[in-house]
Amino acid sequence: MQTPVVKKTKKPVGGNGQPGIIAPGSKEEKQLFQDLQDKLRSHFDFVFSDKLAPCTVVVIPSLTMDQEILSKISGINHYEERLLCMLLLLRNPRTNVIYVTSETVDPVIIDYYLHLLPGITGYHAKQRLTLLSCYDSSSKPLTEKILERPRLMQRIRETILPDHEAHMACFNVTPLERTLAVRLQVPIFGCDPDLFELGNKSNGRKIFRECGLNVPPGFEDLYSEKDIADALAELRKQNPSIRRAVVKVNDGFSGDGNALFSYNDKSKNIRSRDHIKEEMHERLKMVSYELSYEMFMQKIKQMGGIVEAFVEGKIKQSPSVQCRIMPSGVCEVVSTHDQELGGESGQVYLGAYFPASKEYAIDLGKIGRQVAEALKKKGVLGRFAVDFISVKEKKGWVHYPIEINLRKGGTTHPYIMLQFLTDGLYNEKGGLYYTANGQVRYYFCSDNLRNDQYHGLTPPDLIDIAMLHDLHYDGTLQEGVMFHLIGALSQFGKLGVVCIGSSPQRAKEFYDKAVEVLQLETVHQLYTH
Repeated sequence: MQTPVVKKTKKPVGGNGQPGIIAPGSKEEKQLFQDLQDKLRSHFDFVFSDKLAPCTVVVIPSLTMDQEILSKISGINHYEERLLCMLLLLRNPRTNVIYVTSETVDPVIIDYYLHLLPGITGYHAKQRLTLLSCYDSSSKPLTEKILERPRLMQRIRETILPDHEAHMACFNVTPLERTLAVRLQVPIFGCDPDLFELGNKSNGRKIFRECGLNVPPGFEDLYSEKDIADALAELRKQNPSIRRAVVKVNDGFSGDGNALFSYNDKSKNIRSRDHIKEEMHERLKMVSYELSYEMFMQKIKQMGGIVEAFVEGKIKQSPSVQCRIMPSGVCEVVSTHDQELGGESGQVYLGAYFPASKEYAIDLGKIGRQVAEALKKKGVLGRFAVDFISVKEKKGWVHYPIEINLRKGGTTHPYIMLQFLTDGLYNEKGGLYYTANGQVRYYFCSDNLRNDQYHGLTPPDLIDIAMLHDLHYDGTLQEGVMFHLIGALSQFGKLGVVCIGSSPQRAKEFYDKAVEVLQLETVHQLYTH
């Protein structure tokens, strides 16, 4: 399936200090951005339906989020590699891809992805791929680095062929991405940054209530330690039997902006705001071990946050539904997943099964469509996901939506890999994924396959191990193992994996085999250091 694109214009846009500069965030910039987005809508239907349409996708895999929170995630700089799945767009013989990163990606990794392309030679794909680097390992967001390099932006503009339609694919869209779009004169298939706040934790709860969904008891728009203490006290007053509550900053990532508060069942005094405030420092446990209490409260002050009841249950899952609002206004349910969460508080995203359980995948799709329609009315465009806590009760599963992510996420790139490799689609009415030839496929994926034993394994080492032990994707059978986040392996002992199978069990078997092989191949390192 071809992604939406639009032809670039020749209108020059000045850079910093140059005549004709358009101030970031100005009314003029916002209008120019809106004009670009309107052109995206007008060209969408024509280009999206034609896989042979000449087009260019500019991939900007910048995690433009709070850098202090992101810095607590191991190997975060290599998360720019997650969107290398977009290289599989090169399966379309008239599609070009420009991929920009902070640091140069090892050619071995690029070759690994190009080898996956069905029906396209590596030579043909390489002629249509442009890899650009900022040569900058600092903690700044990638988009900011690009904006600081006028010559790099000029190279991007010059690489887009005159007869090509073009659009940007981003991890998330903030004012920085809007500025870049205007400087490049290329639209973004994503949400206007003026609507970004709709995806924060506070506004997510409000939208869920608008849709009449089961929102966990709690409070939003909290901006101080006092607000948090008041909310925790009121939550206990309204729910005397509550044991735990979750405190979240509005713009967290992968659970690392969350904290878990435990009430003291033996003391009734813990219900009062003053006593809660006294004990918060001790009882509020950060999901990220490297995030201090003081830093967490500073983030609450800066961006706001929420307090909500920790959803308890003997049998519960953490599913998600991913949707897409097209430029044409059509809302699509793209996928459902059962997320695997870990960490001491069970708040950290570790991996996911696709699709979600057949017991509730169809119901998740219906809820996702509800939310998509509500967001469309507010002007949202592009991909988003809704995360849930689902509890099995006597009458069936009850789904509590807990957040909206107006961006790509941990379940985006595995699904894109599956879709581009098999040319299939998720059927929301049946809750299953079908390849182009009608076969059902499942996968298990993880961004957090890690072990100290893996330290020192280079990308060539991993590829050699994969070939030696038959850990690869078989295009004929349309199943097997694909690795990603490969650049993080040597330094951080961490990588990602997508395991596709004809059944959930077979997908998990591929994963277990990959883990077993890596363990066997690296166990000697325990005795050589």
